[in-house]
Amino acid sequence: MTLNHTHDSTARSWVASANQAGTDFPIQNLPFAVFKPKSAPAHDWRAGIAIGKEVLDLPALATTGLLQGLALQAAQAGAADALNPIMALGQPAWHALRHAVFALLKDDAATGVQAQVQTCLHPQADVVFNLPARVGDYTDFYTSIHHATNIGKLFRPDNPLLPNYTWVPIGYHGRSSSLQVSGSDVRRPNGQTMPPGATAPAFGPCKRLDWEVELGVLVGTGNTLGEPITIDRAEDHVFGICLLNDWSARDIQAWEYQPLGPFLSKNFGTTLSPWVVTLEALAPFRTAMERPDGKWDDLPYLSHDTNRQQGALDIQLSIGIATEGMRQAGQPAHMVSQTSYRHAYWTMAQMVTHHTVNGCNLQPGDLLGSGTLSGPQPAQAGALIELTQGGKLPVTLADGSQRTFLQDGDEVVMRGWCEAPGAARIGFGECRAIILPAIAI
Repeated sequence: MTLNHTHDSTARSWVASANQAGTDFPIQNLPFAVFKPKSAPAHDWRAGIAIGKEVLDLPALATTGLLQGLALQAAQAGAADALNPIMALGQPAWHALRHAVFALLKDDAATGVQAQVQTCLHPQADVVFNLPARVGDYTDFYTSIHHATNIGKLFRPDNPLLPNYTWVPIGYHGRSSSLQVSGSDVRRPNGQTMPPGATAPAFGPCKRLDWEVELGVLVGTGNTLGEPITIDRAEDHVFGICLLNDWSARDIQAWEYQPLGPFLSKNFGTTLSPWVVTLEALAPFRTAMERPDGKWDDLPYLSHDTNRQQGALDIQLSIGIATEGMRQAGQPAHMVSQTSYRHAYWTMAQMVTHHTVNGCNLQPGDLLGSGTLSGPQPAQAGALIELTQGGKLPVTLADGSQRTFLQDGDEVVMRGWCEAPGAARIGFGECRAIILPAIAI
């Protein structure tokens, strides 16, 4: 993805809140979401684009006469309860709409144009959000070698990193039905665990509930069954990226994961942020892949010079915890970790390519999770199990309380943003959820 005028760091919008320092949604971002006004009927979802503290109603914009061609077609496709129709139109339509909206929102737009567009804006404080896509299939990868090694040391001290890791972008199929949008509560799961020293498993609420900092890669256009996507074209099939929290029941996971991997320890809930940041908006934050082991002999179908040189993205990620008491006192979430997507061993292009190399067909709206994105330093851990070394080293929060794993009433808040010299800062908004007690069985 090359840079163009929509990345101009000096560009400003006539929407004043888009020019405020630290905003996630300046005119250089323009991420997509599915929303409805709080006063609208329950079924009245539609697609929108963020600009500052406002959201631009795409179906409404389509009726103004200000759009033409592919941009108009894409805006009209926004009259749905998910972004899938826009995703299915393909990259030319996505770009056309982004560029048209950029021009309409720029501070040099004609006064009459501004007045028309103003009628299509809703304050974000006055709307509610839905999941950004109807996700037919959800695959969770394992792209951080730092996370894989740290977890491996806890589960397999003598053999932390399995030999296939540096050859295969490992993944497993998740549960799309339990995906929830940010702000939805998450129920603590019940399940089987094997207590230390016991000879038979116990059943009950999870005692080691954890979060995992991830990114969600949303597929735009898919591929025909039997026809793989090559690595040089993989990103053409990616619509954008959102925040993803892959909730994990560590005690259930430890008992069930062999021999087939995660099951009930993962499928009870996954939280997505509402905003999807396009790859075009992320172009200024491209960076070279990192391989701490120095291994660059990927099999040919996973190897490409451009991917190696700029296939990674420096997306900063933070995670914080707010106890119920902290929220009642008006205290913000206490940040416990910060990491970056740039540390991933495998890129999103490699995920897409490997997923389809056997002929598997992806479809618009399919979700690929990056896997937990831990960095090389202890403070860059992407999950509590790493941060506390399996519960041995409690984390102290701002109110003085300590956590080894999550307690009922805790709110977990994940944020993402990008910054680079010469580029405007852009953000992903928030991905948050409160833990509810398990249901007694």
